Parts: sequence; structure tokens; C-alpha cells
Amino acid sequence: MKQLALFRKNIQTLLADMGNGIVTVTHSGLAMVGLAVSVCVVVLALRPDYLVEGEAFVYNWLRERHVSLWWMPDNAVDRVTAADLSILPKSQADVATWLARKYRVAPEPLGALVAEAHVLAVSSKLPAHLILAVMAIESSFHPYVQSKAGAQGLMQVMPKVHAKRYEEFGGKLAAFDPITNLRVGVSVLVDCIKLKGGNVDDGLRFYLGGDSAAAGADGYVARVKAEQTNIDAVAAGQWVAVP
Repeated sequence: MKQLALFRKNIQTLLADMGNGIVTVTHSGLAMVGLAVSVCVVVLALRPDYLVEGEAFVYNWLRERHVSLWWMPDNAVDRVTAADLSILPKSQADVATWLARKYRVAPEPLGALVAEAHVLAVSSKLPAHLILAVMAIESSFHPYVQSKAGAQGLMQVMPKVHAKRYEEFGGKLAAFDPITNLRVGVSVLVDCIKLKGGNVDDGLRFYLGGDSAAAGADGYVARVKAEQTNIDAVAAGQWVAVP
């Protein structure tokens, strides 16, 4: 009996020691967690940029792993055709601002189109301001406009005629994407000028009317050239009145 009582006492002592140890460790762990949280709060209060960077890191990490973020709005900024004018060369920013005022559209989308026109000018060997002038006369920089004949978008490209040109961009509906329409329109204009032996005026007439001589083709060419002259002047720092 004495041995059984001694055994029970030893077991009780062991369990008591284990319980005290668990309490001590838990208490210490909670204290450390509390201390860590306090430090984080202080750091984030002093450096809120850390919080922003941390949120961005977690958000991107979850998106990369296709974790559903139903509570977060979709970031559409990457899909927007617009540019901060402050990052453009001054001449391009001035042109975008002038065109925005004249055609009553927002300057940021115009900034993206102006920048893209300069990129396309390199590959197409066409003046960037000629490209912008064609857009101005064709659509007044409204990407969803459609003519009676069915020409669509900024450069008023006929989707039925030039469907193959849109295939690499996903199909004819890409005509309503401003940058895609611009690229396709420039490719069409380049071909029109080549078909006319490199003569820009004849190429513009062909761009307007195709094989047939479109009514008012000469007036169209004159308007495009006049607008190109205006844009040239604005880019050069000259004042050009807005109607």
C-alpha cells in the first residue's frame, strides 16, 4: 500500500510539473506574440508604406496561385488604354493635350494613342502626325464609332474587308480595342500607299474609297494634310487655335 501511495504521489507531482510547464510556456508564447504584434503596430504606424507593400505582396502571391479573391475588385488599370502625360516627351504631351481639347476627349487616352503612333511611325515609315491626322479625320478619336458602310473604330477599318488582319488580335471584335484598331489601320494605310507607288495623297484616297474614287476624296486628303500641319505646329511649340 505504501508503494502504491508513493507511486500515486509521484504521478501527481509529474502531472503537476507538466501542467505548470505548459502554462509557463503558453504564457511566454502569448507574451512573445503580443510583443511581436506591438512591434509590428509601431513599425506600421511609423512606416505605412510597409503595409502597402505587404498587402501588394500578399495579393499578388494569392493571384499567382489562382486563389479566389472574391472580396477584392479586379484591377482593370492594366487593361486601360491611357497614359500619364507627365511621362511622355513634352512634344507628345502637348499634342495629346491639344487634340483632347479640340475633339473633347480625355487627354490620358490621347496620350496613349500619341505614344503608339510614334512607335508605329518607326515600323511603318509613316510620319506619326500623319497617323494621328488620319485618326482625327476618320473618327475624331472616338473608338466605338461606326460609319454607314460599316467601317469601325479609330481608323475606320472595314472588318469584313480586313478580317484576316484582326485574326492575330483575336478576331474582328478587336476592332473596338483602340490600340489594335490603330495598328490594323496603319497596316492598311501602308499597303494603300504602296499600291499607289508610294504616293501618300493617292494612298489616302485609296484608303478612303478603295478601288473606286470616293466622293470628296480630294477634300479628305486636304483635311488630313491640314490636320497634320496643325499637329506639326503644336509639337514644335507653336500656338494653334482650337475651334
